[in-house]
Amino acid sequence: MMNQDTITALVKNALAAREKSYCPYSGFAVGAALLAADGTIYTGANIESASFTPTVCAERVAMFTAVHKGERNFTALAVVGGKSGAEVSAYCAPCGVCRQVLSEFCAPDFPVILFDGKTPKVIPLSTLLPASFGKADLT
Repeated sequence: MMNQDTITALVKNALAAREKSYCPYSGFAVGAALLAADGTIYTGANIESASFTPTVCAERVAMFTAVHKGERNFTALAVVGGKSGAEVSAYCAPCGVCRQVLSEFCAPDFPVILFDGKTPKVIPLSTLLPASFGKADLT
């Protein structure tokens, strides 16, 4: 079980990352904070493109930044999202692509923290992606 201080720190970092979102088309700003096993926090925000396909989610920005820097062991992820310029007021779970990327590097019990502006909710990755496709499926 994650301690409350860790949850609070990750949510705070995700909220700060959300402020850097570039979302002129959807108007939906998302921030993520990924905790590595060594205690380093990697953040990301969604970045949109007018052609939509190259748009990237906050969770993948954080994950790919961490992996690029050599990280491979992660402890938790916090995700916050909502209308740009407004306070977070509902839970925002990672999309399916982000869930699949998380499953590449994280165990089924990996905690994903969602925040609705009031109460953090911790959900294991296996609940978000119950029948994941992974390395074992390729053998």
